[in-house]
Amino acid sequence: MASTFDKSTHIRYFLRCLKTHLPTAYTSNDSQRMTLAFFVLCGLDLLGALDTNATEDEQAAFVDWIYRCQHPDGGFRGFTGADLGEERTEDNERWDPANIAATYFALASLAILGDDLSRVRRKQCLDWLKKLQLSDGTFGEALGGEGRDMRFCYCAAAIRWILAGGTMQEEDIDIDGLVRFIEASQTYEGGFANGPFHEAHAGWTYCAVAALSLLGRLDPPVKPSRPARVWPSDDSVKQMLGWLVNLQTSLLQEEDLSMSDTTEAMAQLDLDNGTQQTPVEATHVMSPEDPVMDGVGAEPLYDELQWAGLTGRCNKVADTCYTFWAGGSLTILNSIHLLDQEALRRYLLEKTQHRIGGFGKLPGDAPDIMHSCLGLAGLAGMGEPDLRSYDPSLCLSMKAKQRLESLPWRQRRCQSN
Repeated sequence: MASTFDKSTHIRYFLRCLKTHLPTAYTSNDSQRMTLAFFVLCGLDLLGALDTNATEDEQAAFVDWIYRCQHPDGGFRGFTGADLGEERTEDNERWDPANIAATYFALASLAILGDDLSRVRRKQCLDWLKKLQLSDGTFGEALGGEGRDMRFCYCAAAIRWILAGGTMQEEDIDIDGLVRFIEASQTYEGGFANGPFHEAHAGWTYCAVAALSLLGRLDPPVKPSRPARVWPSDDSVKQMLGWLVNLQTSLLQEEDLSMSDTTEAMAQLDLDNGTQQTPVEATHVMSPEDPVMDGVGAEPLYDELQWAGLTGRCNKVADTCYTFWAGGSLTILNSIHLLDQEALRRYLLEKTQHRIGGFGKLPGDAPDIMHSCLGLAGLAGMGEPDLRSYDPSLCLSMKAKQRLESLPWRQRRCQSN
């Protein structure tokens, strides 16, 4: 029986999130409202359900709320609660910062809502963005904050692409420095880490690959005005593709036996064999004949191979969101076909798709906004017919991206360069 994508139920789920109060569990995320808003709007946009379920007045109100979060010195806040307004002074302004993630989510949300970005303080935002870059090429979250985070590097590249069309008339960020940092963060496994000498992770890998794509550094630029640092070499691409493909796994749940359970089972095994019942020492040697080893190393059953999700790191269980983080990286590199897409689709639709709409993190989990949006994005990347096509580098539908590219002021910038 074919897996069923329940579009109408997903629409109802995202509309509840948009127009009613969120569950109590989201209370601690109040300062991240811009992030939550993006995931909800993006989900409805991918479903093609935003314009038909939100009136023009409602969408205008959403746009106005986003602009209320715009910071006077450039960038956007995560929510209106940080706006000190007339009470803002030099002594307390550090409590009212713009941050780089909220700025990306705000601009992307405005694009989804069809805004022309005419009220965005573009020059102040681009000047602010440049101040966030550190000497090693990375970006901080806010002015005075720490950097060396691949997520902030991605947000910087996306903000620059949206506001400058991928080119800069003003003084630009240090692109070569950013590319050097990204390049140095690729590990021996092939994936990218949060920085040099860290562990490869699918989320960091997506941020690295998408940032390079938005910077125009995945492929050599046409007639460069000066030598440009371009990633990657053929070998590093092949290594990364191999690592990404090997993140697909049929391990969907944590193993049933904990370390303590294993110790008890081994002690019971000694008792059954007539030996003294004592705690098992570390020198105990397991053999394939031991009952506790049944099934270890065995070939997976056919039924298990019908569902194969994606994980973020080696030896971890599958997780809905990595359908986007790992799958999106492969889509950017035109290599999504290397995955078993049918098994991945079955994992999403039969294991983590929820009966009330949305997707959970793991099989049996309740849906949440982030995993629901990224589950849809992962399916869109595989060409799900009930979803709009999307641009994996921006995590926006192609409709929203084309709106951005058609803005007159943005076209003038691109043509002048």
